[in-house]
Amino acid sequence: MSSKELDISADHAMRVGHHRYWVLALIFIITVINYADRATMSIAGTSVVKALGLDPLMLGMIFSAFAWAYALGQIPGGWLLDRFGARRVYGCSLLLWSIFTALQGTVGWIGLTGSLAAMTLFLMRFMLGLVESPAFPANSRIVSCWFPTRERGVASALFNSGQYMAVVVFTPIMAWLTHSLGWEHVFVWMGALGIALSLLWFAFYREPHSDPRLSAQEKALMKAGGALVDLEADRKKNAKPISLHEMKCLFNNRNLWAIYLGQYCITALTYFFITWFPIYLIQGRGMTIMQAGWVAALPAICGFSGGILGGYLSDVLIRRGVHPSRARKTPFVLGMGFSTLLVFANFVDSNSAVILLMAMAFFGKGFAAVGWAVLSDVAPKTMIGLCGGVFNGIGNIAGIITPLVIGYVVSVTGSFADALWFVAAHGVLAVIAYLLIAQRFERVEASHQA
Repeated sequence: MSSKELDISADHAMRVGHHRYWVLALIFIITVINYADRATMSIAGTSVVKALGLDPLMLGMIFSAFAWAYALGQIPGGWLLDRFGARRVYGCSLLLWSIFTALQGTVGWIGLTGSLAAMTLFLMRFMLGLVESPAFPANSRIVSCWFPTRERGVASALFNSGQYMAVVVFTPIMAWLTHSLGWEHVFVWMGALGIALSLLWFAFYREPHSDPRLSAQEKALMKAGGALVDLEADRKKNAKPISLHEMKCLFNNRNLWAIYLGQYCITALTYFFITWFPIYLIQGRGMTIMQAGWVAALPAICGFSGGILGGYLSDVLIRRGVHPSRARKTPFVLGMGFSTLLVFANFVDSNSAVILLMAMAFFGKGFAAVGWAVLSDVAPKTMIGLCGGVFNGIGNIAGIITPLVIGYVVSVTGSFADALWFVAAHGVLAVIAYLLIAQRFERVEASHQA
């Protein structure tokens, strides 16, 4: 397609409607709440440790509980999405994870301490991770259904950047709640907000084939650009079990393994930032909880900006005729290379320099966040949810390992220096995955796999 035709197409898109952007706004808001609920323990963690008599290793176990369940729940969550659709599965997931978020706040009020408190919080964080597991595969499925290929980079980057906006918006609020009202209020108020949002989801969201607010012109534009607008209708009409033979393509495809590894690496950085980063600022850099709450928001703004710019660059390259494979790989490789700058925090004394380095690393991590767009481009059409589950499940093994390794290192050495080297190494591994392991990205056809 020529650049003139693309300009006409973009012009036409503005005239026919923009309901798909309202859908994107909704999943962005849900993702912000999703990550804010995951980060509650990192903000309240210092107060929780003191109030309940925990140690750093116990806190590391509590942090990892979410990721154990989240990783284990990905494939079943993806299967549920392919079987029952995004509206029902995503809505129930949001409601349930909000309930488990609120329940964590009750541990302090009922007087549990020590090992019993740690076990109870571990169980609640485990359940939180289990019921959150369909969230990102659902986002990917929704983007595949609602957005043409040339818009998926920005759409995927935007919902993925909800993790940064969660830090920007909710870290200062949660820090204030912890400081002023007590750490229990962080969990209770965040849970209540999620429950209200689940009601909005069920009232607003419909699939594109049945949404009365979607104009015929916008639907035609989406479909012509590669959006799978009839995916849910076809699911209901041709519903049949996915065979093990068909599922093999999710595990014997070289490109899929490259993006799985890339997701593992970027998730390791994510879990450092949403678990130990505020504690690093408090314990490793001597900041107060209020200072850490505000300071942690600054790198997150850079991460959000990087995410939007990375997705925008990817889509612009596609519009200019660059193959989607190169267009997706470019921001990922550049961004993950940039993320390794966080290790230089080990060599500076000034807190200002530390924040600058972390902000640059956050920007790079955000710039690289095109993995979900890649998945939307390459996943087998009949297994987008399941493929997203495998992708995110393997990726979130890093969420199990990273908090535990950092907790162990801090317990043994009393320092975060080695932990930063460990986190930065994932940026190097990610670059290797996309440059040396991945080949040309194309959609995987399940029926053609042995």
